[in-house]
Amino acid sequence: MSNIAELDLNLENLFQPSWAQGKTETNKFAKFTGNEGVKPERSFSGKPGERRAPRRDGAGGGGFGGGGDRRGGPGGAARGGSKFGGGDRKGGFRGGDRRDEARRERPASPAPLPEFNVAFIPEERGVEQLARQIKVTGRAYPLFQIALLILDKAERYSVQLTPKKKADGTTEKLFVCALDETPWTSEDEAVAHALKNHFGTFYQAERLATEPPKGVYTFVAQCGMSGEILGPPNYHDYQNQLRKLHTEKFARMPFDMFKARVKIVKDEAVVKKWVEEQSFKTEFNCLNVPEPVKLPTMEEVEKHFRATHKDSIIKAVETLTVAGLPSRSLRCGGLQRLIRQEWEHQKHFPLPIATKLSQQFAQHGLQFFKVNKTVTHVSVARPTFLDIESNPVSDGIKRIVEFINATPKCSRKKLLEALAPRPTMIPVVATPASVVEGEAAKPAEPKAPEATPEQTAVLVDLHWLIHQGAVLEFADGRMETAKKPAPKPVKQEKKSEKPAEVVATTETVTPAEIAVSTETVSATVETAAPAPETPAA
Repeated sequence: MSNIAELDLNLENLFQPSWAQGKTETNKFAKFTGNEGVKPERSFSGKPGERRAPRRDGAGGGGFGGGGDRRGGPGGAARGGSKFGGGDRKGGFRGGDRRDEARRERPASPAPLPEFNVAFIPEERGVEQLARQIKVTGRAYPLFQIALLILDKAERYSVQLTPKKKADGTTEKLFVCALDETPWTSEDEAVAHALKNHFGTFYQAERLATEPPKGVYTFVAQCGMSGEILGPPNYHDYQNQLRKLHTEKFARMPFDMFKARVKIVKDEAVVKKWVEEQSFKTEFNCLNVPEPVKLPTMEEVEKHFRATHKDSIIKAVETLTVAGLPSRSLRCGGLQRLIRQEWEHQKHFPLPIATKLSQQFAQHGLQFFKVNKTVTHVSVARPTFLDIESNPVSDGIKRIVEFINATPKCSRKKLLEALAPRPTMIPVVATPASVVEGEAAKPAEPKAPEATPEQTAVLVDLHWLIHQGAVLEFADGRMETAKKPAPKPVKQEKKSEKPAEVVATTETVTPAEIAVSTETVSATVETAAPAPETPAA
């Protein structure tokens, strides 16, 4: 395989335009004038009997309209062509039919989304475990990163649906089928769902023989999409069957387009199958009623269901909470699209779920603060500056604070290696005498080294500092000390002057103040790098 250096390719020069490459190519078409293949025009000398040669632009000469262009102009239009070009011989525009066909085949726009508020609620049990881990480790975690982790899996949250108030003060209704707890935006959809999926609970179909249709039929109409046989087009029940199939299975498709998909079949087997189907009729026996009732058609079944079972099966609710996994496979298409849209929105801006998460964390005694006035963190304590010069502290605590201040990106490992180094251990090598005959020597399983008394003392002091807020340990293991608060500017008052108050550089916030702006949310997601060590959900 040859080396690229041997090819002598200057990629920078090759990808530049010709005028920038420092060389000018010769004009390959310099010898052509543009009049090759054109007969020279005859000059008009003005002699008697000599005719003037027609002009190439079609103006003048040749009598009235004789100089028109064959492809257009008066001469072309006279032969039926459009003067704008592209017309057929009848003078019409050929592109209109294609546009009409494309407009008819264009899919219908989706139905508008229902007007409901969608809220993602973190599972209380998972939040309790997260709060316990934060208390044990003492680390500070980005609140919005935890919110994104909860949104990643449906098992970690539930969905709450609440109707919105319209401009006229009314709200959309939410219906629930009590048989499977599925939500619906209309009562008709809930009734249709109950009859389709729980039909056997209320009714039993019975097939009875009847008189076959009279006459001789050689062809029938069949749906080209579902394959259902509709019957001959001249049959008295054909239009009813056509409308019924369109309503039940293809309601979103325009009726004209659906009707165009119906085909005529002349197969004897298909015609015989339709005749056999018409030789039987189906009646429906009502169940769970005090007296036996038989209904002839599905229309009568629906009327009976609405009058007898609807009030106890279909219930209207104001607020509904659905678990995370079922919310991803709702049978109501409008609600499923609405939840999906809100989930994708909060994956980019998880402000609502972060606000709810902060309220739950606050109930478990956790505190919140902002780093650099942008990223909101949750921890076991708020940052509190510890002045080791004026406050009496032990030597161990003083050493820890001084080491963290002097070491950039300090971690527990660096702290223990500096303040309580582990003594070097000489490895023990097994001798041949220690190996039992007939058995191979098994390697010793590695064990975690136990902490020395010096390391234990350092860890105890560090634990106290973290829970007091004097030391902040972040999710990536980095540790910092709480900075000294900057003094506020003194306000000039006429009567008396108050002493200047101090404010911490690391701003503390409450759960109610976490409803920050969109810029804060985006900054939270973008500045949380590298990926923190998140607590186990």
